[in-house]
Amino acid sequence: MRYKDLFIDFDDTLYDTHGNAVIALSETFEAFHLGRYFAEPQTFYDAYWTTNIDLWTQYAKGEITRDYLIVERFRRPLSLGKGLEVTKELCLEISDKFLDFCASKPGVIDGAHELMDYLRQRGYRIHMCSNGFHEVQYKKLDACGLRDYFDTIILSEDAGVNKPSPLYFEYALKVSGASRETTLMIGDNLQSDILGALNAGLDAMLFNRWAIDDKDIPQKPTFIVDRLRDIMKIL
Repeated sequence: MRYKDLFIDFDDTLYDTHGNAVIALSETFEAFHLGRYFAEPQTFYDAYWTTNIDLWTQYAKGEITRDYLIVERFRRPLSLGKGLEVTKELCLEISDKFLDFCASKPGVIDGAHELMDYLRQRGYRIHMCSNGFHEVQYKKLDACGLRDYFDTIILSEDAGVNKPSPLYFEYALKVSGASRETTLMIGDNLQSDILGALNAGLDAMLFNRWAIDDKDIPQKPTFIVDRLRDIMKIL
């Protein structure tokens, strides 16, 4: 067996973070009666997603703090509402409710449980590697029934640095007791998962969920798969 340890990203690799968040965002919009301030809910949704992607990219690079991200990702879309006074307190209240809605969702990517069963049967040591927030990730793991598959849960908040930093992967190797030569990183994010792992001297498998074109991949991953079930053909 070429690999003994698998570092696996959680959000949007196993757990359907985007799909679950779409539902949670709608629930949050309704819970706070935001329709009073937005003629079209889609205006709020579109602004949220644009802002969220931008902020998580900055967060992964260490350019902004967790606290800034939590407030700002709601401050910007809420500021488009007519007659709504957008305070830090309101943003935090909405964020807490949104994260509660998110963390209760069980949705996973197609084939996630089947893959994890297979990897367990094959004898791999499996380690979750995530930039997600501590208090939310454990709730999501319990909600979707994936927690018991992992030998180690390695979060960036515990590491003190985010993927794609080489320091994150050094920390992950230390905590998991894995060897760089026999470890494979699996994830959907080209920057934080794949390029981060490759630059840290690890092999990496891109779960190409977002259909990234070959020409937009600056450094070729060790493997590329389009579906989680395809991983079973390789490992």
